[in-house]
Formats: sequence, structure tokens, C-alpha cells
Amino acid sequence: MQTNPAARVAAIVLGLQALGILALAVWQIIALGEGDSVSIASGIALLVLTLVGAVAVGAFAVGVARGISWGRSGGIVTQLLILAVALGAATGGYAHPLIGLAIAVVGVVGLVPLILDVRRAGAERRADDASNDGGRR
Repeated sequence: MQTNPAARVAAIVLGLQALGILALAVWQIIALGEGDSVSIASGIALLVLTLVGAVAVGAFAVGVARGISWGRSGGIVTQLLILAVALGAATGGYAHPLIGLAIAVVGVVGLVPLILDVRRAGAERRADDASNDGGRR
């Protein structure tokens, strides 16, 4: 595990987001059980996709915590998708600007430490490359 504060914060935020997606899956299971779905097949498909998303975001959290670049990349894509949902919530046909703002805050809180961690990892890689080629460029 890394000791980098930005990576730690990013991994925690991604982990909390994965738990939030799991909570959404539980809500979907309850809705299916209560018969709130028009189509059982569509409800099950949505539940499966939600669970896949939760596992993916959880994997990104672990990847970020371990300093693996695909974790950061996946985490950034996740935050950009959250920001896209926020824009839709704030400006869509049934717009709720405060809900959109709340969703956007979640996306920004996740995006900022991920970007900081990417910058740190890039600086470390450049320093390693410079020391490995003897400073020749």
C-alpha cells in the first residue's frame, strides 16, 4: 500500500463510491421483490450491471491504493461519468440543480486527489527515467 496522501484519499473516496453503488443494488433488489419493476428482466439486467459497476469501482479503489496506473485511470473515468450524471441532473428535462450540484461535489472530491496522484506518479516516473539513463537526453 502507498503512503501518498492523495492516493489514500482517492482510494477511500472510490471505496465509498463502490459502497454507494452496492447500496443502490440493495435498493434495486428490494424494488424487484416488492414488484416495483415494470419488467423483471430489465430490473435483473440493471441489477447485474449495477453489481458489475460496484465491483469495478471497488477494484479501482484497490488499484489506486496499490499505486497501479489502471486504478487511477479507471477512477478518473468513474469521476468523469459522475460529473456527466451531475450535469444531466442539473440541466435535464426534470432538472434538480441542487441534486446535480451534490452529485458534482462527489465527482470533484474524487477527481482532485486522483489528478494529484497521477501528477505525482508522473513526476516519480520521470525522475526514475532520468536516473536510469544517466541523465542523457
